[in-house]
Amino acid sequence: MYKEIIEGKAKIKVPAEEKISKELPVFYNPVMEFNRTVSVLMLKAVANRNIQAALPLGGTGVRGVRFLKELPKSKIKGLWINDSDKEAMKIIKKNLRMNDTKAEVSNKDANLFLLRGSGFDYIDIDPFGSPNPFLDSAVKRLSRRGILAVTATDTGCLAGSFPKACLRKYWSMPSKDDTMHENGLRILIRKVQLIGAEHGKALTPMYSYFKDHYFRVFFRCEKGKQKVDKLIEKHGMFGDAGPLWLGELWDKKIAAKIAKLSKDKFLKMVAEETKIPVVGFYDVHKICKKNKLSVKKKEEIVADVRKKGYKAAETHFAVQGLRSDIGLDEFVKILKK
Repeated sequence: MYKEIIEGKAKIKVPAEEKISKELPVFYNPVMEFNRTVSVLMLKAVANRNIQAALPLGGTGVRGVRFLKELPKSKIKGLWINDSDKEAMKIIKKNLRMNDTKAEVSNKDANLFLLRGSGFDYIDIDPFGSPNPFLDSAVKRLSRRGILAVTATDTGCLAGSFPKACLRKYWSMPSKDDTMHENGLRILIRKVQLIGAEHGKALTPMYSYFKDHYFRVFFRCEKGKQKVDKLIEKHGMFGDAGPLWLGELWDKKIAAKIAKLSKDKFLKMVAEETKIPVVGFYDVHKICKKNKLSVKKKEEIVADVRKKGYKAAETHFAVQGLRSDIGLDEFVKILKK
């Protein structure tokens, strides 16, 4: 049974079942609407045109339909939507017709679909769980200056609940502390970069975030051994966590454009956070509790830190988190005032 819904500018058929499960013949997750919206914003924000885009895990096809309905016509030259389930393929075709849009639709294993393609400028890996099974094929078929979008929903693994699983799957030790979600994102980034390195492709994060129990990263692809080597130099430990990516999580200009296009509070917060290229952040409540201090409003703390000549902004990784380039001792002094 299917029901009709509207997401963005797309009108689509989705499974009527309320329970989200990978066992559904056609997978649709309403929680991921924001994820898909950011994908649209990303493609609006970048200069790329005439994009050959691939969605190997198509589901209902909603992401593809939204691309065709919401992006300027000059953006997408060709769109390929694939799903390994025959029922999903039927729904994708139906949803394309409902919206008067066209795309190439196929019913193959995701990896076979990617490997049989001639190359794509945008590939979106948005699985139920880990993206690992699809990374090698995606990287192989990603063009120079192409964009690879990766989602990981195995948060327990990346955020420290299952450290042994993280070591097996992501070749890194996670943390179970204030910065566990930022560390998890950085671990994911490093893993994707290492797969890229095998193929001589340097994958630099353009935009990344953690939200609603999933990690999301957009990478820009450049070819060349020297570029790959420079990326790998930015892999290392952060405390006991790692190895992980110690470079920047965002392209500041892209983040600012995305925030301007959307007006969404979360995306505005991320845009402010990009201005402070440091690894990790301070948990204000934890520091105040340790030093037996009353907790001031975050807005006040940010203002006080900036008055001292340092950068400061709220972080989207934690409700009580504050990202700054100020040292801990100086930060505690400000909290004591």
